[in-house]
Amino acid sequence: MFTELRSGPNSESAITTNSPFTEWDKTFGDARLCAAIADRIAFRCTLIQTGTESYRYQATQESLFPTPN
Repeated sequence: MFTELRSGPNSESAITTNSPFTEWDKTFGDARLCAAIADRIAFRCTLIQTGTESYRYQATQESLFPTPN
């Protein structure tokens, strides 16, 4: 769900996820917990949403469910 990149004790962090905040309760199971986590992650940050599908996800789906020729 998450990937975090950090380069020092007082530096910037980058956290990536393939799930929007609205779907986190499916992973964590508690809507209040999800709201608290999202609130703390999003506090004083810049959110960048690419709006694209994950290449790895798409490749996995294609290998599991190949389209018939």
